[in-house]
Amino acid sequence: MTNTLCLNPSQKKGVITGYASFFDFMDRHQDRVAKGAFTKTLRAWRILGKTPKMLWQHDPRLPIGVWTHLYENDRGLYVEGRLALGVKQADEAYLLLKEGVIDGLSIGFRTLNATQDKSSKARLLLDIDLIEISLVTFGANARATVHQVKTQ
Repeated sequence: MTNTLCLNPSQKKGVITGYASFFDFMDRHQDRVAKGAFTKTLRAWRILGKTPKMLWQHDPRLPIGVWTHLYENDRGLYVEGRLALGVKQADEAYLLLKEGVIDGLSIGFRTLNATQDKSSKARLLLDIDLIEISLVTFGANARATVHQVKTQ
């Protein structure tokens, strides 16, 4: 798959999977992400040999892990990552995820190309520079959630 970004995880406990973004879904900010909007940014991250930062609640002072796999499919931006267990906020996030207290994912990005739908006032995001993906209490895209948390 040419649009897959992967780092090799060695840890099992604290591994999370889910969707950081869903295509063609109107979010709380009146944005819709078009299929293919992450193509260029995933390629750029792959060239760097890195992935976007995993943050807690979009706070750049609170990195809590690393994203190990990111790719676009027909549904959206699929992600897998691992929490940096032993870091206070990552440990708290892990417990909150396990208990189902939080499950939201949210992307931090710069818009590179978008169109405006005059009738609905919605933006269609065509090209995104992905900077970070956060675990959040309330994400703009209600479908963007953690689907699994490994506990062993």
